[in-house]
Amino acid sequence: MEIRHLTQRELAARWRLSEATLERWRGEGLGPQYLKLHGRVLYRIVDVEAYEEQCLRSSTAEAANMGPRLVKDSAS
Repeated sequence: MEIRHLTQRELAARWRLSEATLERWRGEGLGPQYLKLHGRVLYRIVDVEAYEEQCLRSSTAEAANMGPRLVKDSAS
C-alpha cells in the first residue's frame, strides 16, 4: 500500500485556511499528526482523514472550539 502525503500548502487549500493557521496549530498541539523530514512538513492522508472523522459533528451542541487536540500515544 502506498502512503500518500499532503504538503502544508495542499492541506491549507483542502481546508481553505491559511498555512499560518496550520503552523500555529502545530505549535499548539492541534490538528492532525504530521511528519517533519529534513525541515519539510508533510501530512499523511490517513492522518488527515482520521482527524476529519474526529471533527464530524451532528449538531452545534457537539461543537468543539478548534477540533480535537492531537492524541499523544502514551507509549512514545
